[in-house]
Amino acid sequence: MTTTAKLLEDSLLIIWNDRNADNRLGTMKTIYAPDIHFFESNTGDAIVGHKAINELISKLQTEWPIEFQFELNKPSQVNHTTQIISWNLGPKGTTPVATGMDVAITENDLIKSLYLFLDIQ
Repeated sequence: MTTTAKLLEDSLLIIWNDRNADNRLGTMKTIYAPDIHFFESNTGDAIVGHKAINELISKLQTEWPIEFQFELNKPSQVNHTTQIISWNLGPKGTTPVATGMDVAITENDLIKSLYLFLDIQ
């Protein structure tokens, strides 16, 4: 059993911060289950699979200035197969443009489901 939230930290800090789609896709294979379900909001359908999530990240990154990065705003946590992480998004050293939390459910040492909780400012 995983004792740290390293998978979720790598999801955020490596995958979501990487602006190279090919690199991201390769990294996803080591962190996400092939049929990962990403729930961006409570009202939308799940985004399923590496390719679909990679395309979403590429789309979002085109909307953000190049200096935007995700950073942890407190230590990540794990409880059995559930991992949580709180984050900031924006240029380092400035007031974040967005904050939120991700929750991941793991299975076989990969993230099977990922849930985004965006703080409404």
